[in-house]
Order: sequence, then C-alpha cells, then structure tokens
Amino acid sequence: MKENRHADTLIREYLMLGLRFDRIQAGYVDAFTGDPALRRAVADEPAPEPAELARRAERLIEQLSDVPRCGADSGFDQDRADYLAAHLRALACAGRKFAGAQIGFVDEVRDYFDVEIAKGDVETYRQAHNRLDEVLDGGGPLAERMAAYRAAEEISPQRLADCIEAFSSALRDRVRAEYPLPESETVEYQVVTDKPWSGFNYYRGDYRSTVAVNADVKQQMSHLPRLVAHESYPGHHTEHCRKEAGLVRHAGQAEHTIFLVNTPQCLIAEGLAELALHAAIGPGWGAWAADIYADLGLRFDGERAEAVSEASAALAGVRQDAALMLHDEHREADTVADFLQRWLLVGDARARQMLQFLSSPLWRAYTSTYVEGYRLLRCWLDARPAGVSRTARFGRLLDEPLLPSALRTAGPPDSGRPQAPGPAG
Repeated sequence: MKENRHADTLIREYLMLGLRFDRIQAGYVDAFTGDPALRRAVADEPAPEPAELARRAERLIEQLSDVPRCGADSGFDQDRADYLAAHLRALACAGRKFAGAQIGFVDEVRDYFDVEIAKGDVETYRQAHNRLDEVLDGGGPLAERMAAYRAAEEISPQRLADCIEAFSSALRDRVRAEYPLPESETVEYQVVTDKPWSGFNYYRGDYRSTVAVNADVKQQMSHLPRLVAHESYPGHHTEHCRKEAGLVRHAGQAEHTIFLVNTPQCLIAEGLAELALHAAIGPGWGAWAADIYADLGLRFDGERAEAVSEASAALAGVRQDAALMLHDEHREADTVADFLQRWLLVGDARARQMLQFLSSPLWRAYTSTYVEGYRLLRCWLDARPAGVSRTARFGRLLDEPLLPSALRTAGPPDSGRPQAPGPAG
C-alpha cells in the first residue's frame, strides 16, 4: 500500500479526537481496538474542553482537502475522505452540544447520522392496530390482549441463558457458512439489570464480543431470536469481526479501530443489525425458531409470532415520534409516556423505561438509528441489481464503510419505504 503520511497523521488525530469525547461523556467510544498508546496519551492530557473539540473537528475537515488522494486500492481515496468528513461533522456537532449550544433536535440527528427525520403518520399506526386486532383475536381492549400475549411469551429467568445459547449456536453455524469469520471469534453473554436498552454488544477486539441482555426487560420468545441476531450473528459482532479483519488488518484503515456513538456508522450498524434475522433466516423465521424452542422443551407459536411481528413493524416510528415530541416540541414527559403507551400498547413501566433511553444525554437521538437505519438499508437491500443475492448485498453492509447519504443515492425514492421493527439495542 502506498504510504500517505498526511492521511496517517490526520487519521491519528481523528482517533485521538474521538477518544477525548469519551472523557467528556463516558460511553461515547463504543469500541476502540487501535493502538493502546493513543488511549493512554489522551488519558494523560488535561481535561478536554467541548468547544475546542468542536473547533478541532472542523479544522480536521478543512485539512482533509490537503490530503493527497490515491487509488481505491492504495492509500487514501475519496470514499475514505468522505467517511472521515461525515464523522468529523458528527463530532463537531457533539462538541457544540456538550459546550451548551442550542441545536434543534432534527438538526442534531442530521449532523450525527447523515439522515433527515420527520414525524410519522398516525393513520399508519391505526392501521397497524387494526391488523393486530385481527391477529390477536378475542374480546377485550387490544392493549389488554397484547399484554396477555406478551405475558404468555415471557421466558423465565431460569431458561433465558439456555435459550440465548441455543439461538446463538444455530445462527452462528448458519452465518459462518455465508460470511466466514476467524476461527477464534467468540461471543460471551451476560444478563444485566438497570439499563435503558434491551441488549448491548461490547466489542472487545480480536474478534471477541460480550453481549449484555437486560433482565429488566421481560424477554419474550418472539423477540429473543431477533435480539441474538441483532447483537451477534449476523449483526453487531459479525460486522465488527468482518471489518476488523478486512478494513483494519488487511487494508490498514485505522479509522475503523474506533466506533463512536452518535455518528453515521451507528445508523449503518443498527440498520444492518435490525435486518440481521431477515438476512440470516428470512420469511419463515417463526417455524425455524419453534423448532429450536421445541428442542429446549418449550412451545412457541411461530406462525402467530411472525404475524404479530409483521403487524407491529409499522409502529416502530412511534419511538422516533416520541423523541421529536420530547426534544423538538418540548412536550411534557407524561404526555410522551401516554403517547408511547397508546400506540405501542405497553404499560406505564415500559413506557417510562423507553423515556429513560429517549432522555439520556448520550442516547436521546439514537432511536433514529434503528428507525431510519432499517428503512434505508431495507430499501437498499431490496433494490439490489438483478443477479445479486440478498446474502451478497447484505455482505457489503458487513464489509464496507458505507455512508447513509451514499446509500440514499443508490436506492429507490422514500415513498413506500418499509417500516422498521423496534430497537433491540
């Protein structure tokens, strides 16, 4: 590979800038697998000033124009420059936010994730309720029937670990056949509490992940296969492994040794993870899951679960609407909680837990990565050229550093966009 000292210096500055944000807000660096000396150097610096970090991000964007461009297979090309510029814009916005600047929520989401958002259509949610009313036949209010359905699907804490391992093993075998992974790759599962999410992948580097599953969220039989696919195979863990092997170790692109919250890479990552079960299993996942549960001595109505999931998918935008109500319209928390309860057919406790996620200084904008990420990537996946399989198209998401804006130009218009499922975490 052709040497490009200008690029190497700029990328090193980008990595150190990202690490400095973790000193302002713990958790801003979701994963860092690069040179430990950089983390130590940042830890030894004086406490960073958010406004200065924003200015530094803007200066690095300007300096990108001075970096010599080389061919796509040697050194630093325009795609790498565009990738860095988009992520530096996100960091500049974050720096201004941390410094106290008043930034509109829609603008914040655009700068973070390279996507424009707007509130959904309540009529779409009404139609989803009508479909659920048909699927969950019987008397009584729909919210009560949904609550009863969810309660019947709850996995007992004593069986949760066995179920997680069974789905992880089944998905791992299938995914490794389509997307080869290093023999040393591993996922360790932990059950945790007091978290604002359902599940979370902590990528440790060297093809190792720890996946935390939140026991405070009652894990349901129909949700667990998607959660495992989302966090592990072929979701976050698989993406991290493939990009560490390809982009970092083979191509030497050190910018991919850091994964930063509230940047465009998150929208791509969550979008592909929301598509993970669709990519790995596709239609008929309910029957596939029923067989795995049967081996564990558990009964699962896969056909009904698939119908409920399909109907509920149109409600995913409710969470983004709630974020807009909270941060753009400045509605009261109780009003937003009522909105969540009404359209997502959940109780007050679950709505309040969602509000915890939507109110977090670190995570408040993050819901858009699930909603818009799924919509964008599903359209792009479905719009694949003739002769390109779904497996091959999804593999590009796992392997390439794609930007949301680039995928939009390659996909169909926004009209008729598929609705996203709810976030797994």
